[in-house]
Amino acid sequence: MKVLAIDDQQLILLSVERMLKELGYTVMIADSGEKGIALFNSFEPDLVLVDINMPDMSGLDIVKRIKTNSKKDVPVMVMSGNTQEETIISGFTLGIDDYMKKPISLDEMAARVKRIIGAPNIETTTTSHKNDSRILQKNCVGVVIPCYNEEERLLSEEFKDFAHKNLGYHLCFVNDGSTDNTLEVLRKLEEESDNNISVFDCEKNGGKAEAVRQGMLHLAKDQQLDCIGFLDADLSTDFRDFDDLVETLDQSDFEIVSGSRMSRMGANITKESARKIISMTINLIIRTILRMPFNDTQCGAKVMKSSLVPLLFEKPFITRWLFDVEIFMRIRKHFGKTKAKEMICEQPLKRWIHADGSKLSMKDSVKIVGQLAKIAISYR
Repeated sequence: MKVLAIDDQQLILLSVERMLKELGYTVMIADSGEKGIALFNSFEPDLVLVDINMPDMSGLDIVKRIKTNSKKDVPVMVMSGNTQEETIISGFTLGIDDYMKKPISLDEMAARVKRIIGAPNIETTTTSHKNDSRILQKNCVGVVIPCYNEEERLLSEEFKDFAHKNLGYHLCFVNDGSTDNTLEVLRKLEEESDNNISVFDCEKNGGKAEAVRQGMLHLAKDQQLDCIGFLDADLSTDFRDFDDLVETLDQSDFEIVSGSRMSRMGANITKESARKIISMTINLIIRTILRMPFNDTQCGAKVMKSSLVPLLFEKPFITRWLFDVEIFMRIRKHFGKTKAKEMICEQPLKRWIHADGSKLSMKDSVKIVGQLAKIAISYR
């Protein structure tokens, strides 16, 4: 049995291909509508699996051409993050056999394929490993994780497990000139991943700001990514909260969503008492400089629309640690304060735990006031 899968996002497409091949189907893939139509005519599939929102040709246009021009009534299944009722009804009007809304698990997708065309006539029709409810995400998301001497932290299985289960996420680890075995650990993570973990190596240590900048610009070259963000390697903000930031970005008109470590009912937010006092003082100074009511610019979890990355990260930052403040200063300077406040959402985190071994010392905190003054003058 032959399946043709058409989707412009490789992170999704390759996962679908791998799953269906493990089940025994013969699979061909296409990353554009034109390629998909060409393959349909030569491959003669028993089923077409297609996305809706693609740049060159929409999934509905592909369905129309298949249903109009094909002599054989080939079943068509749509799998898309487009959940608009009008689009779904249009699909069924054109003759599709199923409409799967992302996010969706690979297991459910496979079950729906089997329901439409049956299982391949082979002895083994189950995967060779547990899929552990692997999820095809609605959007493709790039995450930059800066690393400087993070060998011990990176030995955690949390990174690998998240990348394995959340298909559509791409984790880009930036090695910031580490002097321990961080790069070796990262290369092993990359080798063991399903093409959704990569390593960007900076030979010299340039500081967190430059590491994040290089990683963001690197990921911005990947056109399949709908949004790109960054996260600290210590996972003081965990992946569950980061996923909440992505969902807010998708469900709103905001163009950047920034995590906030605000203490509130129902949230697990812990900080060292001394760091908490210093943090409150610094935040007061930052609000004064920005002239915008931010509670926590320095939270290491932010995500934004991919189109914003070149504007915000093309030029090097003037500070090694306070680049978050510079990001907001650049937005305000380019769009104006009123528009900037409409573009940015500050979202309280449900969880945030201070991680031992932070690279920012108390002595460094004292220097921050001077760096803030430098920012205020430079972006005046």
